[in-house]
Amino acid sequence: MTRDAQRARVYAAEQFVRTLFDRTAEHGDPVVEFFGTQLTLPPEARFASAEAMAVDAPIRVSDFEVRNGTRYTVDTLEKLMRRFPKHRFIWLMGEDTVAQFHQWKRWRVLARMVPIAVLSRPGYDDDARAARAMGWLRRFVRPACQARNWTEWSVPAINFLRLPPDRTSATRLRALNPDWHRRFSSHRRGPVHP
Repeated sequence: MTRDAQRARVYAAEQFVRTLFDRTAEHGDPVVEFFGTQLTLPPEARFASAEAMAVDAPIRVSDFEVRNGTRYTVDTLEKLMRRFPKHRFIWLMGEDTVAQFHQWKRWRVLARMVPIAVLSRPGYDDDARAARAMGWLRRFVRPACQARNWTEWSVPAINFLRLPPDRTSATRLRALNPDWHRRFSSHRRGPVHP
């Protein structure tokens, strides 16, 4: 696989996860925006896309939210934690999402449920640090050197991860394959039940 193909695959997976959690879980609309056009993707297409992106990754795709009828992240986490009481969870959030976190349903409850790891996004550091939710979360920030110990944290806890940035242009990747989602709309291998 070429480097550009790998980057496109990573971007597509990241975009899928952001779309799934940011738009579906928080706003109830499975909508993706491409060049100002909003596309509504059915759950089957989102599931198949996630499976395709996870082929070589240690990720298990699940339709837990669809089967449990949850619309908001906090509700999904409550059900997951009841279903898997012995498991530890961590919430992964893009740095660009921190600015809207205070608008999420019961966001403080969510922050008290699981540690939050914020993935760096080029150009969003200042906005994330100045976000309204950070007024409350600031006292719970864990140093980057403690990231490996997240299972020992008491909640609320938030950590800003500094990973090597991928400077690939999202606009360029979408222009290369603007209909990527269509190939997932007509097939589905079947759900994975956690």
